[in-house]
Amino acid sequence: MVDPLPGNKDFDEFDPVTAMDSRGESDPAIPMPSSWRLTAWLWSLLALLTGLALALAVHHQQKQRQEVERTFLRDELANKTYAGLQGKLHSAESLLRAVQTLFLASDEVTATEFNSFYNNLHPREQFPSLLALAYAQREPGPDGVHYVTRWVEPMMGNEAVVGLDVGAQPNNLAGLLASRDSDRATLSAPFRPVQQPAAAGADDGITLRLPVFAPGDPPQSVEERRQRLRGSIAVSFRASRLIGNALPDKAAQELRLRLSDVTDARHVLPLFDSDPGAAMATDGYRFERQLAYGGRVWNVLMQARDSHALAVDWRRSALPAGLLASLLLALLVYSIVSTRQRALELGWRMSRRFRESEERFRALNELLPALVLLAEVDGGQITYANQASRDRLGEHVTERQLADLFEDQDLRTQLQDADTRGCSRIEAALHNGEGVRFWASVAISRVLLSGRGKLLMVASDISEQRQLTELLSHQASHDALTELYNRREFERRLHGALVATAVGTPLAVLLYIDLDQFKLINDTSGHLAGDQLLAQLAIVMRKQLGGTDVLARLGGDEFGVLVANVADLADAERIAERVRRCIDGYVFIWEQRSYTISASIGGVAIDRPGILVKDLLSQADTACYMAKELGRNRVHFYSESDDETVRRHSEMEWANRLRWAIDEHRLVLTYQEIWPLPLAAGGEPDIEMLLRFREESGQLVVPGVFMPAAERYGLMPVVDRWVIETTLANFDRLHPTGGVLRMVAINLSGASVEDEALAGLIIDMLRRYRVEPSRVCFEITETVAVRNLSQVVRFMEQLRAVGCKIALDDFGAGMSSFTYLKNLPLDIIKIDGSFVRDMLTDPVSHLMVRAVTDIGHRLGLEVVAEWVADAETVQALAALGVNRVQGFSLHRPELALFQRD
Repeated sequence: MVDPLPGNKDFDEFDPVTAMDSRGESDPAIPMPSSWRLTAWLWSLLALLTGLALALAVHHQQKQRQEVERTFLRDELANKTYAGLQGKLHSAESLLRAVQTLFLASDEVTATEFNSFYNNLHPREQFPSLLALAYAQREPGPDGVHYVTRWVEPMMGNEAVVGLDVGAQPNNLAGLLASRDSDRATLSAPFRPVQQPAAAGADDGITLRLPVFAPGDPPQSVEERRQRLRGSIAVSFRASRLIGNALPDKAAQELRLRLSDVTDARHVLPLFDSDPGAAMATDGYRFERQLAYGGRVWNVLMQARDSHALAVDWRRSALPAGLLASLLLALLVYSIVSTRQRALELGWRMSRRFRESEERFRALNELLPALVLLAEVDGGQITYANQASRDRLGEHVTERQLADLFEDQDLRTQLQDADTRGCSRIEAALHNGEGVRFWASVAISRVLLSGRGKLLMVASDISEQRQLTELLSHQASHDALTELYNRREFERRLHGALVATAVGTPLAVLLYIDLDQFKLINDTSGHLAGDQLLAQLAIVMRKQLGGTDVLARLGGDEFGVLVANVADLADAERIAERVRRCIDGYVFIWEQRSYTISASIGGVAIDRPGILVKDLLSQADTACYMAKELGRNRVHFYSESDDETVRRHSEMEWANRLRWAIDEHRLVLTYQEIWPLPLAAGGEPDIEMLLRFREESGQLVVPGVFMPAAERYGLMPVVDRWVIETTLANFDRLHPTGGVLRMVAINLSGASVEDEALAGLIIDMLRRYRVEPSRVCFEITETVAVRNLSQVVRFMEQLRAVGCKIALDDFGAGMSSFTYLKNLPLDIIKIDGSFVRDMLTDPVSHLMVRAVTDIGHRLGLEVVAEWVADAETVQALAALGVNRVQGFSLHRPELALFQRD
């Protein structure tokens, strides 16, 4: 017999059960053990074979699933490689478009400018395979037209390209002529570059080309393109390196890539082979697709490097487990079939029955996944623990008391009471005495065993379920992007603050934060940049708040802050102002672009019991709206008069009012003077026309109140045309200087600039009202200029052709890229006032003003500074060489003369 496990003495107290009949003799009708063993073995063998069949079936399905997964992975790698090839070609075309823009923006591009443009782009950082960026000039000759390469960058390694006639390379020349006739980027067939040694391998050069036409409107026909062609710009690559760089490392390890030019099916031209010299597999994975680009067709073929069947991963295979389960099933069947016979055998061996029964019960109990323990009622000493209990609580668990297993002190006290009746199922933290803890679902009951009271504890590990529950709870109350509380959780905590207000707790304050012009970042850099900005600002704001303050993202670019234990409203305003300054001082950088961020903050005190959460949020939103109306980037706390103001100035109402504003003579023109530096008594100012809306009471409303409604509902083109025509019709009656006024600046919105008919309409108005075009300047903001660069350039060139001046307004507020200054036909650049305002206190702002001034002067532009607030700033700007200044310290806007009646 097998000795009982040490420490499990409770099993020795069971009473034996007899297996004899009522006469105390064995039943002769029951077969002897030797006659039934074969039957048991046959049934267990059948069970084993059935289990093996199921295990093999599962194993086969698992192999099929793994094969499907491998095919899916290869498809994903192949598609990513194909997309990478397309992306490389599109990126190369974007590089050419940038160079073409240089030629479109200038009547005459010099070699120095071409060199500077190349150095600014740094194309080899993006294209290590780039051979050269070249410009070939069209030169007629007695023997026909030649296209001679005049400029090439970089010069090192490309000396042989200078002076090269493109006609010497037929494939290259074919691409040039195709791009000329189609005015689109064309791709050449592979050819041997002059840089490639004669002893090198196959032709490894490809060229992407775009035409350069003479100045004027874009040519519309093939014949016009041929006549106006000035030359051709091209970027050449080593095909093998260009394609090889587009191949992801994982794909290179898994797949073999072959590319060939099949534009002419009769002459297939090889382009690339990631495994040259190796034989192509005839079976296994195969991905083949054609890539059409720039007039050429490439055949993209990818095959698996390893076409062998997938090896069995025994660590993940279900076969070993299936074999073990089949064996256990056979043993179980054998045990079930032989139960009756074993009972007879136990009857024959009465002296052994008790021990064998005990061992079977012990084995079953030991295999249970649940934790099973027995303990004394008096003292709680553990007397039995199954295998699962010993694995989780330690091999020496029987040397401990039941109460010592729990971390909860109340539960430990309850279990140490001898009169305890146990407990229903609870969740509790258990530990093994060595620092390892886990959560379990526990049930403890009082039982009688051989006439003695025992505590039976059954527990199951629920650590994973509890972690999942905590994760789901976190996700339900937090924003996935910023890891702040979400709106639902914030409203719940706000409700708690309102309830606490009723019992006389210290003052609490709700802050409603809305980022200013957040849409600009999404429009110019994409939503990924906007999401990154929100995540960064969440960290910045959290550092400005206390440990008990609640910060949440309410949606979009809106945040909420619940500040508790505020001394008074002045203290709340200081906290809100601290948050505003931390946002205002934050510079967001994304892909070589920088943005200055600001926010409008609305606040409301939580000091009125009985108010609803939605009403409190509405009041905070109203206060935030008022902060935006007052000029943005400020804090405004709610007052009772704010609701009426918001109702009167809602965007829908403004849109309806603006539709009738011109007919009802509600639109008013004012002007602000722009003074030359240095300031002198005899100097004559220029003026900038500013729009106002006249209320029924006569009060003038600034554009920041009604312009958002005009932009949202498409009214800006009508408003801009009224401003232009009214200004030109009353040109000599705008300013006291009358007819000697040097220049008048007029602002244009993005919707107007994108109207292709506006330039012609302005030219007609100049002629009709006999206004000298050189006295008129049109201001376009930087964000409008870069939003549709080609359209804006055409618009500017049309107005400059008749003599008008063009100014780039608010430079630095948007993209802040000096590259655009070189490509835009400008006369004046106006530095954004946020830099001018802080230049005396912020070294970065001062450096920005100086950099814009220097670059503007080098480009031959006049530089104007806005928002000049004091004489010290005027002196600093004069020292930097700024040409003109404007601001409230120099002149506050006044009504135009013709509208003062």
